[in-house]
Amino acid sequence: MITDSQKLHEECGVFGVFSTKRINVAATVYYGLFALQHRGQEGCGLAVNSNGVIRSYKDIGLVNDVFKPNVLSDFADGNMAIGHVRYGTTGSNDRNNVQPIVVNHIKGRMALAHNGNLVNSVELREELELEGSIFHTTSDTEVISYMITKARIKCPSIEEAVNQAMYKIKGAYSLVVMSPAKLIAARDPQGFRPLCYGQTEDGRYIVASESCALDAVGAKLIRDIRPGEIIVFSEDGVHSITDHCINDPEHKESLCIFEYIYFARPDSKVDGRSVHQARVRAGELLAKAHPVEADIVIGVPDSGLDAAVGYARASGIPYGIGFIKNKYIGRTFIAPDQNVREDKVKIKLNPIAEVVSGKRVVMIDDSIVRGTTSERIVRLVREAGAKEVHVRISAPPFVSPCYYGVDIDSKDKLIACKHTIPEIAEIIGADSLGYLSLEDVAKIAEGSTCSGFCLACFNENYPTDVPSKSNKNIFDMEIVKDKDKKDKSEEEGDA
Repeated sequence: MITDSQKLHEECGVFGVFSTKRINVAATVYYGLFALQHRGQEGCGLAVNSNGVIRSYKDIGLVNDVFKPNVLSDFADGNMAIGHVRYGTTGSNDRNNVQPIVVNHIKGRMALAHNGNLVNSVELREELELEGSIFHTTSDTEVISYMITKARIKCPSIEEAVNQAMYKIKGAYSLVVMSPAKLIAARDPQGFRPLCYGQTEDGRYIVASESCALDAVGAKLIRDIRPGEIIVFSEDGVHSITDHCINDPEHKESLCIFEYIYFARPDSKVDGRSVHQARVRAGELLAKAHPVEADIVIGVPDSGLDAAVGYARASGIPYGIGFIKNKYIGRTFIAPDQNVREDKVKIKLNPIAEVVSGKRVVMIDDSIVRGTTSERIVRLVREAGAKEVHVRISAPPFVSPCYYGVDIDSKDKLIACKHTIPEIAEIIGADSLGYLSLEDVAKIAEGSTCSGFCLACFNENYPTDVPSKSNKNIFDMEIVKDKDKKDKSEEEGDA
């Protein structure tokens, strides 16, 4: 059953490669998606263009599990490809929702992969259904694909169709779109989600959600794609369309600050700012705002480690490796079910007793959402012999839902909406608790080329209109379909 806490929100990774020569593009996508695996662990897929013929493969699972050698060998030959890793926080755990989406239409085939969430997807979906469109997924990526193909009928080129669709779709989106002859990358005008491109020594152009994926395939970062920009890669070269770029100096962009706090890999640069340096800076600011007498600073792997280094550096308290992480367990924040999330914590982290035993410990983590994971981790440190555990969080408290792609879907799930900071400290078992302030959180991205950041999950100041309609009706339909399948299965079993 799909409950309110299981609505489809995505924080994903996209990847694209364009070459003027026929190469093993599937291998390039494979390594690129491997580097982006932290952005999505529920499913993955690729689409390969070979002489204008687009074929795709996708499935539920990790990159290494889905793309077996025989699969990659079948897709080796081509000159363009796109790929996607899916983070299905909630919603239908269905292969159909895995991307890329491949569309056949009168102007030719198109493949599309998307990172983000639209705020007007329900309205657009209803409009399209009334016009006769039939949807096969619950993802707003399919809405985007229909908007592009609808525009394509009247537009002279695929890039102009993307350009026209961007006047209609609202919210967070970083796209890679592949036609028989072109690879297109596009980023929403607010710049909610990261997107960059680079080039390899042999001339391949690479588009990726993060620069770490460029590094993985030997590409040199050229630059981040500007908010609102469309980049077209073709045999004619690289062409930029800036119709949606807002050049008003009063306009503030809205890059999700959580990219620096948690989502992006520390070896990536997002809009010109090192993620590692941003997290170290967060730790330094935490140390100044929430000092404490302690013997050692430890970080919760992985995104708490860099902030712990910064806290130790600014406070003068020694830094230590407090946890060993089972590297074969996925990120708990993106487990789609709460019971699964808690089970993973039990086997994911193991404290090093020799480091924390008998000591006053400062434990740095990136966030507290529901509180259950934090309580378990604090308990682990105490069971390892720590005298005191002082928790410091490199983000402000979550107080509002996110409509742009982060798994913060209801105030009912947010511990900070129900309890004061001292109460949260007591609930998770900490001797003290300190969060990064709203004033300080944007400072971690100093040096970024972005002119502003989305802090809505911390202050309810949404940079766009929020959805006027929810996805509830869509998921109600999924519940009915799931029930019908169950009833039919039970009837067959009785027979």
